[in-house]
Amino acid sequence: MYPDYMMKSIELVEKTRPKRLELAKKLGKQVFPAMSESERQAVLDNFHPDYKKDARRKIRVGVNKGELLTTEVADLLESYSRIDPAIFDFNNPDHETDVLVIGAGSAGMAAAITAGINGSNVLLATKLRLGDSNSMMAQGGIQAADQKDDSPILHYLDVMGGGHFDNKPDLVKALVNDGPVAIKWLEELGVMFDKNQDGSMLVIAGGGTSRKRMHSTRDYTGAGICRVLRDEVYNMPDKIKYLEFTSIIELILDDKGQAVGAIGYHLETKQYMVIKASSVIIATGGFGRLHVRGFETTNHYGATADGLVIAYRAGANLLFMDSVQYHPTGAVFPEQILGFLCTEKIRSMGAQPVNHDGELFVYPLEPRDIEAAAFIRECTERKKGVKTPTGKVGIWLDSPLIDLINGEGAIQKNLPAMLRQFKRFDIDIVKYPMLVYPTLHYQNGGVEVDDKGETKIPGLYVAGEAIGGIHGRNRLMGNSQLDLIVFGRRSGFWASERAKKGVQFGKMNMQYVYDFENEVAKLDIPRKKIAPIVLPDYIPDHVKFKQKTTEYFGTLI
Repeated sequence: MYPDYMMKSIELVEKTRPKRLELAKKLGKQVFPAMSESERQAVLDNFHPDYKKDARRKIRVGVNKGELLTTEVADLLESYSRIDPAIFDFNNPDHETDVLVIGAGSAGMAAAITAGINGSNVLLATKLRLGDSNSMMAQGGIQAADQKDDSPILHYLDVMGGGHFDNKPDLVKALVNDGPVAIKWLEELGVMFDKNQDGSMLVIAGGGTSRKRMHSTRDYTGAGICRVLRDEVYNMPDKIKYLEFTSIIELILDDKGQAVGAIGYHLETKQYMVIKASSVIIATGGFGRLHVRGFETTNHYGATADGLVIAYRAGANLLFMDSVQYHPTGAVFPEQILGFLCTEKIRSMGAQPVNHDGELFVYPLEPRDIEAAAFIRECTERKKGVKTPTGKVGIWLDSPLIDLINGEGAIQKNLPAMLRQFKRFDIDIVKYPMLVYPTLHYQNGGVEVDDKGETKIPGLYVAGEAIGGIHGRNRLMGNSQLDLIVFGRRSGFWASERAKKGVQFGKMNMQYVYDFENEVAKLDIPRKKIAPIVLPDYIPDHVKFKQKTTEYFGTLI
């Protein structure tokens, strides 16, 4: 339950609620004027974490050398490999397959299923379990322009505008054109999307969208999709083999410059393995567990940017790695769920962000970067946030409005995950608002690909959050769940087609590792700085000082 001093602020929220409800019923969600373009730019420049002086720096090694990247990402990439390639026998691989898929979230599993259906043998490697991913944790919905008043053209314009027109047009075109097909494919596999009483698809609005096109499975959308894909993987044992608790820590190229496999490391047996493949798909998700700018994160435990590291070291180039998405509504109280996502669907259904005094201060459905920056401004410059017992600060998300606008039981029906998340701590979001603050949510950038999902390294494909260019420098709600499926299927198909045509393998090698490390060594970076980090490091420095064995110098063999 909220402490007494917070209840005094909630009383102010309750006092202003009738007037705000009246406006909502009269004006819809446009109860507060949307910002002009100049206002949006000003709030970004002054309050968004990406725009802080030390948020970006030039990377000093690799194909993006000299470009500004998010500081924590540049720090991660300027590192040594975990292994010495000389210890591996590439002539006697431990596994051989047509298509190697790295990562088993929705993108990786969609790729594996598609490649399998297309006739290829697939090896799916994931460092945790099948489905342990950000995909499973997504809540609000998946966009697709499949309604009569909508079109892929309108969806395209929304995606481009939301991304500040920095998106790669060919990727956005693929995303929106494949959207309706992706929804149909998922429904045929068994995803139970929310429906109207007449059986038609229920769709709602999202921040930055011009039409209602958000499909959902209550507020378990990611889980609703991911579990169906996981079952489909289980149902294809003749085509898809999988390795759990297996982290891919380096790619294998050949002397023709093709991606022809990878080095895996089993987290339980502590053994390395050589995997040979005609095509390789990276679907490793994002970098939330880097805790950029010190922010809490919505991301799952394995989101440590492994795919970026291995692709970049091998020579693939990155796009928009100077941009991070902070979701405006991460839980800030109770602190047991600090950083947990409070889905945008809450605002889509009518909940309003209000300050300590119960004042609505921003249009509830601005694009995420604008909304997050406005929350930070309210809590810092305007000092109208609500403090927690440990000194954190947040904004009220007035969830009781949802039932008042949509009818009694709307929260119970449409937001069961949110209801349970807070009821565990004796907070009933039907009666009381949620306290939220921006949380690190999504990796806007990633590896550059074409509309087939292929990188400039022949045979290396990427799907899902690890791709850069689809969303530009800001992603709109629901488009990540769509890109997982669209580019999972596209990369799976084209990786399979490449394998079916037959790959002429050159001599397998990892000379690029030595070449990259030579660049790193010139920077006088300590040898103990290695990547990928595989799992986040939460051991305090004073504990490390006492446990000298926590200093890790690379290969375990």
